Amino acid sequence: MALSPVPAPGRPTGPSVGHPPGRPTGHRPGAAAGAPPPRAARPVELPSVHDALLCVALPALAVSARHGQLTGEGPEGVYAAGRRILSRCVLRVAGREPLALQGRMAAADRAVFLGALRAPGDMGPDPGLTVERTRSADGSERITLRSAAPRPLRLPVEIALGSDLADLGAVASGRPGPELTASVHGTGLRWTGEAGRSVAVTADPPPMDALAAAGVLRWEAELAPGGTFTVRLRVRDGAPGRPAGSQGGAGRPGGHVLAEALAEGDDPRPGQLLRTSVEDLRALLQRDPAHPTGVHLAAGVPWRCGPVSAEALWAARMALPLGTRLAATTLRALGRSQLSGGSEAGRITGPLRDAGPHLPPHCTGIEATLAFPVVLAEARRWGLPTADLEELLPTAERCLEWLRRTAGTSGLVPDPGSAGPRRAETQAHAHRAALLGADLLGACGRPGGEALLEAAGAMREQFRREFWLDDPAGGRPAAALGPDGRTWPQLGGWAAHLLDTGLLGGGRLAQGLLDRAESDQVARLLGTPALDSGWGLRSLGAKEPGYNPFGHRAGAVRVHETAVAVAGLAALGHEKEAASLLRGLLDAAESFAYRLPEMYAGEQRTAGGRPVPHPAACRPAAVAAAGAVHALLALAGLRPDAPGRSVSTHPLRSAPLGAIRFSGLVVAGEPFAVRVGRLGLGMVEEAAEGLQLGV
Repeated sequence: MALSPVPAPGRPTGPSVGHPPGRPTGHRPGAAAGAPPPRAARPVELPSVHDALLCVALPALAVSARHGQLTGEGPEGVYAAGRRILSRCVLRVAGREPLALQGRMAAADRAVFLGALRAPGDMGPDPGLTVERTRSADGSERITLRSAAPRPLRLPVEIALGSDLADLGAVASGRPGPELTASVHGTGLRWTGEAGRSVAVTADPPPMDALAAAGVLRWEAELAPGGTFTVRLRVRDGAPGRPAGSQGGAGRPGGHVLAEALAEGDDPRPGQLLRTSVEDLRALLQRDPAHPTGVHLAAGVPWRCGPVSAEALWAARMALPLGTRLAATTLRALGRSQLSGGSEAGRITGPLRDAGPHLPPHCTGIEATLAFPVVLAEARRWGLPTADLEELLPTAERCLEWLRRTAGTSGLVPDPGSAGPRRAETQAHAHRAALLGADLLGACGRPGGEALLEAAGAMREQFRREFWLDDPAGGRPAAALGPDGRTWPQLGGWAAHLLDTGLLGGGRLAQGLLDRAESDQVARLLGTPALDSGWGLRSLGAKEPGYNPFGHRAGAVRVHETAVAVAGLAALGHEKEAASLLRGLLDAAESFAYRLPEMYAGEQRTAGGRPVPHPAACRPAAVAAAGAVHALLALAGLRPDAPGRSVSTHPLRSAPLGAIRFSGLVVAGEPFAVRVGRLGLGMVEEAAEGLQLGV
């Protein structure tokens, strides 16, 4: 079972954050004349987790403050399948809590906390006792006391435990309910909630006392000079002998889904970011309870760990250099929600989500429908096995048929319905799907490719005629066209998708919606201070009406959008703009200890400043971790063609981060390594046998 998605204030239940759809403010039908207006609902603030340490191995999750104690306040606790199974775990030694010194992540699923205590009889300022706690995502914990006192010590140690078995949604809304009453169970305590759901904590060594009424386990620790005393806790959820977060023997997906890629070079930060991002992606992997062999990424922790989403598909696409299996399993999971009848046949379902302060909500199902054939086509270029391709191709064909039918004679794709606006971002997705879909069908000997190429041509003509706005500064693309023909001219990070054309055979990139002059103008605009915050790309320009540095689509930096811009700019040869965004993203990653949140404030960077966290952002998030992989690999510019038995490199000639080597990548199902030198020259160092280096 996966963690449930939690509706956040200002975000819909679904795969993407944002502001809630606006409601009209006019007369209420049926309201009595002179009746007072309805009282505005009081906003509910999500408990902030941006400074918490989140240990993740879904469906298990531990949220800890940096002091290491689990107090039950806010979101602190250990969760399994969306329920808080341990809300309190407070350590006291000789009646005192350790002084917190440091809390840090040791891995994606493990945190370490250090504290200190003055030993009884200490006269100076130096502590004689240190405490180290190592906590894992499933709630297991090792607590070690070390003595530096010159004499033997005998100290009472107690751990106060509590469980409320509260749903994550109740915790997020501040209504978790009271703690349950414990009972003594084996070498620890047990709590039982509704429907017989229970959780137990066992301890090794067994405690001397177990006080169920107080929820306290007690030991007498004897420490020789330089000696240690260790307690190990284990949390068991549900059936006896079943660890928290386990899935009945299904186990955690491992390295067979995502390769362990490495980066090393003149700048050590890309290596740290890549390693952390791969760890986070692995931690976010979860299985579909109805299809245990299916694996996909959760959108983000802690608020959005529900069913497979469009974001999971985008993340799988950006993680293709780590292998194609995740793309295959994600496509398979999304394909199960494809509609099979009626006018919407072929569309993948998805909820509405916010599109910013100027536009009504749009459908993530449309986004997933257009991404499906793109990801399948590109996964084939990276080396997707033939069996997976043959299984998934019919679903892609139905997506493409929906695209041809929906675009119709207008050449444009509306969302979320036939009367909805035509977004520029959606047209970019549709055009890419048409071109890569045509290439895919032709390569597989299936009909329909010519019709898709004709549709793509109509899209280009219509887009340039209706979306490009001329002005003395060189022009800009409109964000959307309304049903009445009105344009939304607001410029934002969405424009990066116009540069993301997709990969064809022989290392070629597909044609874009824009001509070269228009593409160059968009590249220039993405590099201006209005959009490049110094930490990444703003989702809405700082000079646009409605700009809000914390707005999901109104000014915040969205990591995956910045990554799309970096890759698109690099492919077009706009290295200055690409390098600026990449450096900003890397600097932001360093500030976030290399675990990038899905978004952060688009405040302008200043000397000595740091990026400002977004209070409701997920961290880790699938598109942020995969976006880091995507942005870093733009340095090498890999363009594989496994069916054609070739791979080409198109590195940034300016080598903005100096020399760098990527290893542990996967091309054509085999390990792949590439080096980019200080002069910007790429050299393949390891590849599948028979794979030729393209030009």
